[in-house]
This record gives sequence, structure tokens and C-alpha cells, in this order.
Amino acid sequence: MFQCIGYSATDATAPLKPFSFTRRDLRADDVAIEVTHCGVCHSDLHQARDDWHNTLYPCVPGHEVVGRVVEVGPAVTAFKVGDKAAVGCFVDSCGDCASCREGLEQFCNAVPTFTYNGKDRVTGETTFGGYSDRILVKESFVLRVPDKLDIARVAPLLCAGITTYSPLRHWKVEKGQKVGVVGLGGLGHMGVKLAAAMGAEVTMITTSPDKEKDAIALGAHKFLLSRDADAMAKHSEYFDFVLNTIPVGHDVDPYMALVKRDGTMVLVGAVEPLKAVNGGPMIFRRKTLAGSLVGGIAETQEMLDFCAEHDVLPDCETIAIQDINEAYERLLKGDVKYRFVIDMASIQADRATA
Repeated sequence: MFQCIGYSATDATAPLKPFSFTRRDLRADDVAIEVTHCGVCHSDLHQARDDWHNTLYPCVPGHEVVGRVVEVGPAVTAFKVGDKAAVGCFVDSCGDCASCREGLEQFCNAVPTFTYNGKDRVTGETTFGGYSDRILVKESFVLRVPDKLDIARVAPLLCAGITTYSPLRHWKVEKGQKVGVVGLGGLGHMGVKLAAAMGAEVTMITTSPDKEKDAIALGAHKFLLSRDADAMAKHSEYFDFVLNTIPVGHDVDPYMALVKRDGTMVLVGAVEPLKAVNGGPMIFRRKTLAGSLVGGIAETQEMLDFCAEHDVLPDCETIAIQDINEAYERLLKGDVKYRFVIDMASIQADRATA
């Protein structure tokens, strides 16, 4: 067994605190990783506070995990001690369904095993995430971190990066196309960077006029204020592809009006009911409204390699694990540009008290 220390929530109202626990024995195909950095995703906050009413307590969040390999099982061939490695949103899947066979483990028909708040497929134990000093993951679900990437900034790529990369790739965004990115937050800022790296003309679409300077600095070529009716009208049927990162239910019709005939808008943020959608524009202009989750393991590795080749990394604020509760409060206020990353070396200060 691996003795570990992490930060956990014990119920929906409790702050995260140091937590001592054991991880299972190393299996033949397992990779043990010493966690050096872990991203803070808004879904971590939702899970810790049971906003989705499915949290298993104690809950150790963290599904944007980066570190170095410290031990491997005897059947492991792709990793060795000392390698930089990463883990994303899930750590296993059924491996047998059509989605898994196609490398789309995120859509596993039997539901993937999530990095935390999931159930181990062998033991049934609750999975604990990357807000901890070590993690054990099956080799086939571990990702290689390219040497060119700054290990202190890689973590958010494992969720925010792949969440935006996957739809851009699936809908074949390429040089010369016009892409709109709705919302400038953790997802939106990665959408801008990735679409620009793919050669698209990128427009940031937001309700906030004060975000224009940031959007341009991140790589956007244009800025569209969605509250400006005249500007929105001028961009009617302008975009080949719109990436909508708004995290709550909203009216999609104004954004669908920006999509060209045969164009697509993809939702990656709103996992709740939308306002009633007018089907007319989709029928009469053959537009598509779609959704997308993260990517499979192969696509996530492709994304990491793409980011290394094109020098794409998230804008991060590094924090100590002891500041995680304050970071959650700041997340609620949108007070971060644009992702928090925990330096997990800071957890050693809690080892004596966990």
C-alpha cells in the first residue's frame, strides 16, 4: 500500500483540509507518479461542494495532474522512473465498448473511471485525485509530457486544454477559417490560443468590454462585444465555427446567428439546461449545435504534442495547497487569469499534521 497525504473535503460545507490515506498496491500495469503540480478546475469546486449531488466523501479533487514517475509495475513498457508524466480526467474505462475501441474512452458506454469521485473497476474503492503527493494510474491512461513544455504550466492542458482542442480538431478547424470563442475564462483563453495556433482567424466574443486587451494578448485577432447589437448584426453568419465556453444555461440563439450556413457551434461549458432554442436557423441554414467533452487518451497525447510544437501553454497563477480554499472563493468570483495550479511541493508542510 502507498501511504499518501492529500487535501480532502469531508462534506459539502467543509473546507478542504489535510488528509492521510492509503492507495492500493501497485499492479503489474500501474505507474506511480509523484505529483509536482495539479490544476484547479471549476469542476473540483462543484464536486467538493456537491453541486452535482453525486460526491463521494471524503473527496480528494484534482484531474489535471502532472509529476514524475517514481515506480512502475513489471508489465509497464512505456514509462520508466524519472519520466515526466500526466493524468487527466479519467484513469480507466471498460475497454470493450465501441467508444473505447475507437479511442474515445471519455464516452465509454459503461462510464469511464474518473480520476477522483469514481469507483476503481477492480476493488470498487473510491478514486482520489491529484490534490495529493502521489497517484497510481494504469499505464494506458498515463500521458507523456513533452520536454519542451514547462511542467509548472502543463496541468490545465489535461482538462481545459483538451476540452477546447478536441472540438477544434473534430470539426477540422484549419488555417483560413473564422472561429469565434464565446467567453474568456479558463476554457475560453485556451480556445483562443489553440485556434490561433491552428491558423484560424480568432474572434473573442464576450459581454465584458474590459476583456479586449487580454483577448488580443492571448492571440485573438478580433473582439466582439455580444451586448453590442449593431456589432453582432454585422457579424451575422460570419463564423465557420463557434466554441461556446459559457458555463451556465443561457440563450444560444444570438450566438447561432453568428454561424455560417453549414457552420457549427459547440458547447463545452454548459452542463445544465439551456433556454429554449429556435430550430429555424438550423433547419433553414443547415447549422449545427453540438456538444463536446474532453478527448480520449490518444487525442490528449496529440494535444500535448501540438502544444509543445506550437508553444501553447495556459496562463497560470501558482498557489500553495494551503491556499486552496481561498482559490475556490476566488473561482466563484472569476478572480483568476486564467487557471490556478497547485505547487504540490507545498503539501510537505502538512505531513506532520495530516
